[in-house]
Amino acid sequence: MSGAGAILARGACDGQDRLLTADEPLAGLQLRCGGDMPGTIAVPELLDLVRSVRRTGRSAARAVNAQDGSDAISSWVEVAPEGEGTAIQVRSWQATPLVSEDGAAAGQRRAAIDRHLAELSAWLDDGQRVIVVTSQAPELAALTAAMEQGAGRCWTEFLPPAEVTHQQPLHWRLLDGAPVIVAGSPRDWRVSLIPQIRPGFEPSGFELLLLSDQAASPAAAPPASAPHPPAPRRALVGQDLAPVLKQPIARIVANAETIRTRLAGPLPDAYADYAGEIASAGKLLLDLLDDMADLEVVEADSFSTTPDFIDLAEVARQAAGILGVRAREKGIVLQAPEAGETVPALAEFRRVLQVLLNLVGNAIRYSPAGSQIVISVERDGERARATVGDQGPGLAPDQQARVFEKFERLGRSGDGGSGLGLYISRRLARAMNGDLTVESEAGQGARFILEVPVDPEG
Repeated sequence: MSGAGAILARGACDGQDRLLTADEPLAGLQLRCGGDMPGTIAVPELLDLVRSVRRTGRSAARAVNAQDGSDAISSWVEVAPEGEGTAIQVRSWQATPLVSEDGAAAGQRRAAIDRHLAELSAWLDDGQRVIVVTSQAPELAALTAAMEQGAGRCWTEFLPPAEVTHQQPLHWRLLDGAPVIVAGSPRDWRVSLIPQIRPGFEPSGFELLLLSDQAASPAAAPPASAPHPPAPRRALVGQDLAPVLKQPIARIVANAETIRTRLAGPLPDAYADYAGEIASAGKLLLDLLDDMADLEVVEADSFSTTPDFIDLAEVARQAAGILGVRAREKGIVLQAPEAGETVPALAEFRRVLQVLLNLVGNAIRYSPAGSQIVISVERDGERARATVGDQGPGLAPDQQARVFEKFERLGRSGDGGSGLGLYISRRLARAMNGDLTVESEAGQGARFILEVPVDPEG
């Protein structure tokens, strides 16, 4: 492993990921973050990198971020196996004063609020080109379909900025928060662009969120004189009602988070805790609405998927990237397929991503802190397979037979689950001419296996 730039500091770790020796400024950061010398690495992102290298036996390098008092530290770190442990090389080190801790928290809070309020979200590459888009809003169905079909084109071709006439695309900072035009919608819309940044580099991609500060209008009723066709079977909460319910609930969550974080002013701890409970309950309701809307879709007689040529390994890496922060917060190591690993498949990208996000999210929810979740991919004849394996409590044989049933939670309570995720995921897998199965033993973890057809030309 080699990298550009002089080596600013070196360090050495043993087989238990303890930092044995280190040069400045790495040594000082270790101590100021609450660690010892020797002692377990106290910088979470560096510890994650070292553990990955020790576990795989392969060198790796990435940006490592940390907070050192009032400074935000951005560094480029290379780690290589060395004996039973690892060797660390630091090639860049940048300390940037934080405006204030409250300011940083406010930025994170605003991003979280935007995610709750967004009626459409998309992942963009570094050129602001659409990779994948998702929306449950009926008003945005045509826009969502157009963006899906136009993957690889700049998002401004579908959402032209309302007040920009210059050549596109503009720099993302000029477009963040800009009003945009949604064809056929009477509402005012704006976009939020959240960059995926490594220190010292331009953004490697963006999360695009489409928001409106105006409530959606209920679907117009047919004229009284119009004939009434037979009413189709409908779910209690579905595609039409879910977006209408989500917006006020999302605003409740946003206001509760504002109170909890004391951004609106000082507040006794007890009231801040109450606000946190309100926000948590609201988030559970939003998740339930999403599940109910998906349930209506997959149970419709007309439901089908749109197969495309995808790389199952790349979808798995994206799922791991999206849920990586949640795993780290719980102290769980999330291992995705290695860069360069590829398994061509024939399936709908966003539905495969939806299934993998559900499987990985469940694994994080039910796995103990300090454990490991592995996403692996392989080709087996005419099937492409993605497996999510965890070190959780596992499933007994009778539980494996019931876990894919609708509203089945296996007796769990208080975990926020609806009992619909695995049912919906299996329906999606089978709609793509695949399947979703489980292998497990009680106390030995579980392995959920998604199979879809291989790309015959891959």
